[in-house]
Amino acid sequence: MALRDKLRERSQPFLEPGEEIRQVFLAQAGPSPWLFALSWLLAFLMKYRVVVVTDRGVVLLSASPVVPTKPKELVARLPRSTTFGPLSGVWAKTQIQGEKFYIHKRFHKDVEAADAEAAA
Repeated sequence: MALRDKLRERSQPFLEPGEEIRQVFLAQAGPSPWLFALSWLLAFLMKYRVVVVTDRGVVLLSASPVVPTKPKELVARLPRSTTFGPLSGVWAKTQIQGEKFYIHKRFHKDVEAADAEAAA
């Protein structure tokens, strides 16, 4: 099963009935992901989030540092007008609720699609 499919499936229980997922991607807060290359111990200082963009809003879910693709609990519900970009680089920096997050390049197209939909 593809990563985005797993994220969609595992995020569904945290959504309202009938809420439709538009995009889903991973984000992480804490030390720069580049520092992770120096020591795996930094992994426990990072906060992992699953960001679910739906037809009604943006749902921010916390995830385990051991399995970042498994959401554990609802952190926040944000308005659908929330944007995350523009993004650039392998690990792009963005702000979500005033906290700095890093989003990997593999999810940039998902973020761009979410931002385009929010602007419409």
